[in-house]
Amino acid sequence: MAASNPLILLTGASGYVGGRLLAAMERRSWRLRCLVRNVERLRARAIPSTQIMEGDLLDRASLDEAMAGVHTAYYLVHSMATGPGFEVTDRRAAQNFAQAAARTGLRRIVYLGGLGDSREQLSSHLRSRQEVGNILRSSGIPVLEFRSSIIIGSGSLSFEMLRALVERLPVMVTPRWLRMTTQPIAIEDVIGYLLGAIDRPSEESRIYEIGGPNVVSYAGLMQEYARQRGLRRLMISIPLVTPHLSSLWLGLVTPIYSRVGRQLINSIRHATVVQDPAALDAFSIRPRGYQEAIHRALVNEDREFALTHWSDALSSGGDLKSWAGVRFGTRLLDTRSVKVRSHPREAFRVIRRVGGDNGWYFGNWLWRLRGFLDLLAGGVGMRRGRRHPEWLRVGDTVDFYRVERYEADRLLILLAELKLPGRAWLQFEVEPTGEGSIIRQTALFDPMGVWGLWTWYLLYPFHKIIFVGMLRGIAKAVESPAA
Repeated sequence: MAASNPLILLTGASGYVGGRLLAAMERRSWRLRCLVRNVERLRARAIPSTQIMEGDLLDRASLDEAMAGVHTAYYLVHSMATGPGFEVTDRRAAQNFAQAAARTGLRRIVYLGGLGDSREQLSSHLRSRQEVGNILRSSGIPVLEFRSSIIIGSGSLSFEMLRALVERLPVMVTPRWLRMTTQPIAIEDVIGYLLGAIDRPSEESRIYEIGGPNVVSYAGLMQEYARQRGLRRLMISIPLVTPHLSSLWLGLVTPIYSRVGRQLINSIRHATVVQDPAALDAFSIRPRGYQEAIHRALVNEDREFALTHWSDALSSGGDLKSWAGVRFGTRLLDTRSVKVRSHPREAFRVIRRVGGDNGWYFGNWLWRLRGFLDLLAGGVGMRRGRRHPEWLRVGDTVDFYRVERYEADRLLILLAELKLPGRAWLQFEVEPTGEGSIIRQTALFDPMGVWGLWTWYLLYPFHKIIFVGMLRGIAKAVESPAA
């Protein structure tokens, strides 16, 4: 069927799995239409041939137009982040979608749900995931439903919760149910199954349980993550800690994930393992183990970080506006911007001269002091300077930084090679505006354990003075007649 290139509808394209699937489908040149609530949010990520339509699964009128001429629709939407009433919202959305599918003659629905024994009293999260599949099948349209346990990949909610706990807590009081088993699957393998669905016969509905080759406890996953990160973690089992108390504790330790995380914590008390291995016979996917999945997630995080524009996730309004400690995964961000009246080429020309004999545009003695302290600790210090006072290329040294990414007149990312309890970057972006340019400066830190977090917050007041002064100095140099 893939050879006939039917029109495919993708919902949830702005989400984690949907965004990965969108990119994979586009690489295969499939005819694709995305239904999203915010067209502009997706437009920058999609290629021109991908149709983007505005709509909402809670708005029935928007669904008929989106499904017109569609052969297969991917349903990758859930409302868990909206709060306690998410089950009602998910139910309404699935009912609207199923009814529109029946009206418009859709040929098949592909849905990603969750593992869990339906004979048990499942958590609201798992119960809702399986209810949505039942509602979609009630349309009479064949539904190919994949049920998975936790998904491991850079940026996935389950993985980020796991790593946040391990990174922040050297000693963990763990409840007995953390020994409950799961069968995690790598995000790459989930995408492989979803892509493979297009070639499966569409005459009847099927449920496929998917997972990696290993059954492991949640505590085992945490221990493996700690091993790969080189962290020593002590786990003390306390049987009296209930899922409710754990969800409150999670809200304190990882506040950015508290609303959704509490629902996931309640699901951990259920084993989520594959009972029916039929997917291995029906598809050519051979899922990787959880050790490799964690390794790939950590490696891919660096690649995705290098390809990410932080301004896409943070407001860019206001000169010298700053966010201290905003989290992206485990990384901490401090970003600010300033507007100048010069062309981006002229603005970037000042940025690419940073360091070496030209200095850092503010507090050069502070930069030299930091380099001296690093030298005493056995680091590289400031003695390396620059290869060339005017030009940069990837791999060049800039004092105690190294150029990790360079795009002429637009982007410079410097990786710090200081002795630090973690990894640090300094990033500059230049974007054109109607009246000149916006220069955006972002400092990022990937802390190693609790000491790394303390280092960030202890030094933040000093860094703010230095980075604010540097950005002002860059703006002044850009608008100087001698620039």
